[in-house]
Amino acid sequence: MSKNAQPTVFIDNQRTRVTEWRFAPGAATGWHRHEMDYVVVPLLDGRLKIAGAGGAESHSELKKGVPYFRSAGVEHDVINANDYEFAFIEIEFK
Repeated sequence: MSKNAQPTVFIDNQRTRVTEWRFAPGAATGWHRHEMDYVVVPLLDGRLKIAGAGGAESHSELKKGVPYFRSAGVEHDVINANDYEFAFIEIEFK
């Protein structure tokens, strides 16, 4: 049984949703599709495993405070590949 990442929604209004995601080691978001453009801001350095369509896997090396942007439509599962808790803030634009 895989562990689930834990979301905490801080803001959810007509224009924006801001969610903190916390991942225990090996925890995952579960397969999902992003319906909105979004920015991710890592809260610490770490590595995430990304499971994509057709079983493709990749890894992302994230640096604390260095954001990245993705367009709506991304489909994936995000897994904590670290041996420690990892967290990031996700900002979605409605």
